[in-house]
Amino acid sequence: MEFYSPDSWREALEVKAAHPDAVPIFGGTDVMVDLNFDRQRPGVVLDLTRVPELGEWQEEYGRLRVGAGVTYTRIIVELGDELPGLAIASRTVGSPQIRNRGTVGGNLGTASPAGDALPPLYASDAEVELASTGGTRRVPVAEFITGPKRNAMGPDELIAAFRIPRAEGPQQYSKIGTRNAMVIAVCAFGLALHLEQRKVGTCLGSAAPTPVRAREAEEFIEGVLEWDSGEEIGDSALRRFGELVGEAASPISDVRGSAAYRTHAVGVLARRTLQWAWDEYRGAM
Repeated sequence: MEFYSPDSWREALEVKAAHPDAVPIFGGTDVMVDLNFDRQRPGVVLDLTRVPELGEWQEEYGRLRVGAGVTYTRIIVELGDELPGLAIASRTVGSPQIRNRGTVGGNLGTASPAGDALPPLYASDAEVELASTGGTRRVPVAEFITGPKRNAMGPDELIAAFRIPRAEGPQQYSKIGTRNAMVIAVCAFGLALHLEQRKVGTCLGSAAPTPVRAREAEEFIEGVLEWDSGEEIGDSALRRFGELVGEAASPISDVRGSAAYRTHAVGVLARRTLQWAWDEYRGAM
C-alpha cells in the first residue's frame, strides 16, 4: 500500500491525477471501518489532513463555501446559526470523538443513502465543488449522488467543498434509530423553510436508493402555509403532507427495518419537523 500525505491542495490534486485509484482520507470514520473489516484494501491512500484549505469556510457570492475537511463539531460550533439544519444533523452523528474527526465532505464522498448530513444539503439546494488539476466544477448535490455509495466524481477529482445558502428561516432534521446518536438511521428527514421564496425544502434519508426530495409534498404545503399571518397548520394538512412524503419513499427491507415501517416512519418525521419549523417561524413573527 502506497501512502501520500501532501502539504498543499495542488499537490493533493497532482497525486490524485497520477493515481486515480487513490482513496482519499480525512476523518477516516468510514474508510477505516472498511479497512478494519477488510472490506477494501486500496493500493494507494491519499491523506488530506495536512491540506489547510480543506478546513476553511467563508462566504462567497451570498453563499457559504465550506471546505470538505470541516468537521461535524465545527459545523455545530461555528455554523450552527447559519446552517441550523445541518448542525442538528451533525449532532446525531456518532460520538463526540467521531464528530471531532468526521466531515461532511466524507459523507458526500461515501454517498450512503443513510448519510446524516445529506438531507439538510438537499433541502437547501447545496452544490458540491469538485476539483482536479484541470479545473473546478460545481454539481448540485442531487445530481452528485447517483446511487447507493455512488457519486458523479471523476477518477481524477477530489471534493473541495460544498456551497450552501445561509438559512433564511427555520430548519429541522430528525431520524429514527435504536438511539438518538451513534447509530445509522433507519430513516431520516430534513426540512428547510425558505422565507424569501416562500418555499419548503425537504429530503428523505435512508428511505430510497439515494436521498430524495419530496417534490409533491413541497408543492402541496407551500400552497397551504399562511406565510403572512402565521396561522397554525391544520391536522388534515399535516397528515396529507406526511402521506405525500411517504409516497416519495422507495425503501428496502433490511435488518434495521422493513420497507413498510420506513415509509410510515418517514411520514411521521415529516409531520413533526414541519410542525417544529412552523412553530419556530410563528414564534419569531
